[in-house]
Amino acid sequence: MSWPYEIRGAVPSDEDQLLEVAGHLNTVNLPNDRDEIRGILEQAHKSFTGAIKDPRRREYVFVLVDNERKRIVGTSMIIGQLGRRDAPYIYVDVSEEERYSATLDKHFRHVVLKIGYSYNGPTEIGGLIVSPDDRKKPERLGLLISYVRFLYIKLHRDLFKDELLAELLPPLEPDGTSHLWDALGRKFTDMTYAEADRLSKKNKEFIKGLFPEGAVYATLLPQNAQDVIGKVGAQTRGVEKMLRRVGFQYAWRVDPFDGGPHFTAPTDEVALVQRTHEARLARLLPASDVPRTRALVATERAEAPYFRCVHTPWRAGVEGGAELAAGAAEYLGLEEGAKVWVLPLE
Repeated sequence: MSWPYEIRGAVPSDEDQLLEVAGHLNTVNLPNDRDEIRGILEQAHKSFTGAIKDPRRREYVFVLVDNERKRIVGTSMIIGQLGRRDAPYIYVDVSEEERYSATLDKHFRHVVLKIGYSYNGPTEIGGLIVSPDDRKKPERLGLLISYVRFLYIKLHRDLFKDELLAELLPPLEPDGTSHLWDALGRKFTDMTYAEADRLSKKNKEFIKGLFPEGAVYATLLPQNAQDVIGKVGAQTRGVEKMLRRVGFQYAWRVDPFDGGPHFTAPTDEVALVQRTHEARLARLLPASDVPRTRALVATERAEAPYFRCVHTPWRAGVEGGAELAAGAAEYLGLEEGAKVWVLPLE
């Protein structure tokens, strides 16, 4: 039995296709580099299997598969925890300071930046990429590969922190240049934005060692650097809308490299986490009785890919049961009475 799309846990054999997807954005969480992708997939495999005992160090990668083309067309990630003794969560607090002179009758409002550190930070949701040709399909594939992370967090709530964080990309130049980094970070590290961003994935000591500890007035920076602080780039405005809709807010913190905004939310107050629930598969719905309501429905298994999820017609049954399209249930290998996890979408 086939099904149009599946979301599943990534496996090491996804290397070639995941590398292709990574090339569309090339972020620090999912760089366009084969060796890095191989390491990320190994980490994900060990995370799904529990081979990494400390849940704070686990990193889960999900892939969205177009079954007709047999191609991975999207991906997303969950990072168990940002901020440990060996790798602090580093951010820049953004605040405002007002100054007024009665003598001159002049008033100024300054944006103030100050670097901060946390050794017990939040769970991060990140690594969201959908291939350009698939972004505007009616199935809203970006939403599906994004939402699946919240379903997984609810499924394994004890493995994740009480706060969730999403780092959004700011406006960048076509060549990837960050005006904020060139105006500030490069002056203290003598590194390009790309070099610093890549190094920070493995070692953040240079940030703590070289960045100024005191406040920096953004007023002193070039205007093009000031303009990107806390701003969301065009490529992630849709993500910002989704995050705000489900309960995230701008935390008045930004990335120390590019000024991209950090959005946070209490884990148990995120609407998608709240709506996700376990259910018994009460009935398989024939094609003649398929409702318009949709859900992400997931199941876990003992062998790779460990986690599987589809977007399917569904409706709530009696006594907490779930009624699913028969084709989706068969694709997942489920029979009536099986336990599933459901995230209603409508």
